[in-house]
Amino acid sequence: MPPRIEPAPVASADSQPGMKSAVEAHGTKMPIPAIVPGQTALVVMHYQTDILALFPSVAPTLLANTRKLCDAARAKGISVYFAKIHFSPGYPEVSPLNRNGQGIKQLGLFIDDRIAPELGQQATEPLIIAHRASVFFGTDLQARLCAQGIDTLLMVGIASTGVVLSSVAYASDADFRLFTVKDCCYDPDQVVHDHLFSTAFDSRTTVLSLADALLLLA
Repeated sequence: MPPRIEPAPVASADSQPGMKSAVEAHGTKMPIPAIVPGQTALVVMHYQTDILALFPSVAPTLLANTRKLCDAARAKGISVYFAKIHFSPGYPEVSPLNRNGQGIKQLGLFIDDRIAPELGQQATEPLIIAHRASVFFGTDLQARLCAQGIDTLLMVGIASTGVVLSSVAYASDADFRLFTVKDCCYDPDQVVHDHLFSTAFDSRTTVLSLADALLLLA
């Protein structure tokens, strides 16, 4: 079974005006700036039934954490976007040159699954369909976000080495201000998961625990 995720350390609230809390980064206490709800979106990536079924030991915790985050975003007036990886029968979207795609094809999944109902997706919350790891590649997600004046993203997803890494890299290059919530992301390789959040994600995003994220959205 994949290892259970361990909650990230919770940082104390920061009392400075315009700041919600603080996290440790490179040994220095870094303030977390307040967000503007109308310019912010929560992007929930690949929280779909086929993927969660692959990780039954951690799925309940991930779903509970991410439902709390979704509800807090909704209460704050922040747009929630869902994204799933999806293919047609026979996988015509999968190139024979794409090594990752060939692995997906062998699984025989992602054809008729859906976003996990435990997250309570609302009719007004868009669903982005992607055929690659990144939720931006070949989709209209960036156009939708820009059309709504959104410049700040909270990003969570499964798996950290797949959709989260690919999508964070793109969103960073596209000049979005980014937050990632570690307790709402997962990878079966715990060592790589932790390493990404302390390196690649930390250099491109503000990494939050779920507790910090809920304080930010309070």
